[in-house]
Amino acid sequence: MGSNAVASAGRRMMGVLAGLTLLATASQASTLSDVRSKNYLDCGVSTGIPGFSNPDAEGRWSGLDVDVCRAVAAAVLGDASKVRYTPLPPSDRFNALGSGEVDMLSRNTTWTHARDTTLGMIFAGIVFYDGQGFMVTQSSGISGLQELDGAAICIQGGTTSELNVADYFRETGMNYQPVVFATSDQTLRGFEAGRCNVLTSDLSQLYAQRTRLKSPEAVTILSEVISKEPLGPAVRQDDMEWYNIVKWTVYAMVNAEEYGVNQSNVDAMRESPKPVIQRMLGVNADTGRAMGLSADWAYQIIRQVGNYGEVFERNVGVDSTLGFERGLNQLWNKGGLLYAPPLR
Repeated sequence: MGSNAVASAGRRMMGVLAGLTLLATASQASTLSDVRSKNYLDCGVSTGIPGFSNPDAEGRWSGLDVDVCRAVAAAVLGDASKVRYTPLPPSDRFNALGSGEVDMLSRNTTWTHARDTTLGMIFAGIVFYDGQGFMVTQSSGISGLQELDGAAICIQGGTTSELNVADYFRETGMNYQPVVFATSDQTLRGFEAGRCNVLTSDLSQLYAQRTRLKSPEAVTILSEVISKEPLGPAVRQDDMEWYNIVKWTVYAMVNAEEYGVNQSNVDAMRESPKPVIQRMLGVNADTGRAMGLSADWAYQIIRQVGNYGEVFERNVGVDSTLGFERGLNQLWNKGGLLYAPPLR
């Protein structure tokens, strides 16, 4: 090949590489650009789990997962109300994210190896440390897992709960009769109708489902758990800019609680002499620039939605309908697992 041909081939290769770079850049910026273009965030949520993502009679959504959506909208659009909620059953949630129907998932989804590596999605942090448990009717007389041999168990299909319970009974050598339903509501109604005397799911869902029973005092949630269920928001793998935005939204809420910054004092805290707080609130640094956000992105999250502790307590904490203790969901310096990298 002559020198002119070599030069021509080189130019063509450079053109291909440049084109690929532009495509990659466009892909990475697409979700942020799309959200800003339509001026709202489309967030995939559950079909209804009290305390996490649940609509009221007028269609207003609330819950811990909903507040994560609102926090992302506050960071990106400066307005936590600019969210459109798309209720998704487990069977549809991953396709909805992959196809672009929703911009992110925030719907009590467990972070697992397979989901993180084979579905084209990536988890952007943990917002609730959970575990799979069992709810039983008091009339069944069941008081522990060792008494579940031969039990009819209601399970929601397409979930890690379905897989975990199969593993557990295989490992223990016990038998069970799975009664599988498509949605959380159908599973609960099957349990209430007597199709089974045991219902299994994440503890977060069991506590939520118990509040929807006609006679919640007639059931017991066993103390044992059979799995780890780290729940968190997820985004598409091909958009690292958007991944960073959702991930650091979660981290900002955790850091805010650790630094003592909340909805009621966030404005006063902008005068704090502490560099770490000034940096977080965008007073003496612009941590948003690298993510394509404004300097006050974290301030908007805290002012409009609150820190992690506030979000936890109002939705699922001891003073809420669910009544969860913080437990593992306490900050790392208070005996829990919540730990966020520094905003530096």
